[in-house]
Amino acid sequence: MKLLFRIVGMAALMIGLLWIGQGTGLVTWPASFMVAQKQWALWGLLLAALGVVLLLRVARRR
Repeated sequence: MKLLFRIVGMAALMIGLLWIGQGTGLVTWPASFMVAQKQWALWGLLLAALGVVLLLRVARRR
């Protein structure tokens, strides 16, 4: 279960950071409808926060 949470947490964090970058217009690759759309930066922030919570939960269970 720890491994699953770690994998999902890392994936959520990385995808969330990508969405933040695209939503703010800092990342334009890959070309997407998400570029420079502020709502995607918010969704990315929420997803990245979920990833951090999952990773912290795994780290505390050691």
